Amino acid sequence: MLYDEAKIYVKAGDGGNGVVAFRREKFVPRGGPAGGSGGKGGDVYLVVDPHVSTLLPFRYKVHYRAERGQHGRGKGQHGRAGKDVYIPVPPGTMVYDAETGELLADLTEPGQKVLVARGGRGGRGNMAFKSSTRQAPRIAEKGEPGEERWLRLELKLLADVGIVGKPNAGKSTLLSRISNARPKIADYPFTTLQPNLGLVQVGNRDFVVADIPGLIEGAHKGAGLGDRFLRHVERTRVLIHLLDGTGEDPVADFEAINRELREYSPTLAQKPQLVVVNKIDVPEVRARWPQIKAALEAKGVREPMAISAATGEGVEAMLQRVVQMLEEAPEPEPIRPKEVRVWRLEEDEDAFTVEYDPEEGVWIVRGKAIERLANKTNWDYYDSVMRFQRILDHRGITEALEKAGVQEGDTVRIGNVELVWTYEGDLA
Repeated sequence: MLYDEAKIYVKAGDGGNGVVAFRREKFVPRGGPAGGSGGKGGDVYLVVDPHVSTLLPFRYKVHYRAERGQHGRGKGQHGRAGKDVYIPVPPGTMVYDAETGELLADLTEPGQKVLVARGGRGGRGNMAFKSSTRQAPRIAEKGEPGEERWLRLELKLLADVGIVGKPNAGKSTLLSRISNARPKIADYPFTTLQPNLGLVQVGNRDFVVADIPGLIEGAHKGAGLGDRFLRHVERTRVLIHLLDGTGEDPVADFEAINRELREYSPTLAQKPQLVVVNKIDVPEVRARWPQIKAALEAKGVREPMAISAATGEGVEAMLQRVVQMLEEAPEPEPIRPKEVRVWRLEEDEDAFTVEYDPEEGVWIVRGKAIERLANKTNWDYYDSVMRFQRILDHRGITEALEKAGVQEGDTVRIGNVELVWTYEGDLA
């Protein structure tokens, strides 16, 4: 079975905490601050590995976590950064945010990588807060949490040519005839339950062909898993539309498959098609071939061909036509996400809002910068608390809370921190 969909959880490493420490050398009275900063948390990347062909590994491992940064230490020692995590994915992997459905990356080239979770920044130790007016600061920050998210991965095979058609049209037989691929073949519908790839060589030219499982009416809506199979021909440049010459009405089959292609993707339906009637080795098909050819040409099909995938009749001529069509076909347009870097900055990080939640009975201050600062503040140090209070005053948050009606004893929530408002307008 081809595993072409997966959902995984990624968690970047948290930043290490900064520390409050002072020099303690025997002959250095009043030693200055010596607390080191914490290291940055590890990032999480997806990277294209050409040796990986499916998303099967994600069936057995769903959660991926990067290493957290080490905490700072005394004597000015900064914490080591956490190790990054690189997750191998096959070429052709589409990466979506599982919650929003936003396309984050289209990974096609070997070695291509995308950052999907950025590690948290390390908290600063008290060495970083020393200044001419603050000689012995007792301030240190906690490390920022790393980003975490669920991702949806979708694999679209990378092939130059896609073979499409109804079940039992002979697609797998044709693929085994023109390449070294050996798909399972039997004389009943839906033998092929997953796409197969084969490398085809014609003279000094080679290209990759994908045999797409048979499509039925309603495939674009998912009938017979058709919507999953159709995605694998989206990247192809040329389609071989294979018709079963022994079928009741090959021309009607031709129209039905094209209808499914249009319903699934108008772009897919516009790809160059080589219409080929298979099983010409059957006397009945050979006898009705002129009639089928005339009917296809009446539908606007240019130079339909007849072959026998079983005996090889007409296959070489068909491949020559395919090579010619590949040379004339435009290169496929890459699918470009709006933004590959998924850790975004808001237009104004200092912006904030103040609101009261009557159900919880708390005041809530929201804002990227102030929430991040609250989560990083080490509330065990008095100097850190006073620094946070000064920042609230400086940024107008204290005034905004007072105007909104905050009262003594009210709870104020900023980020993951809950504090109590005092008469003096301070948070405790």
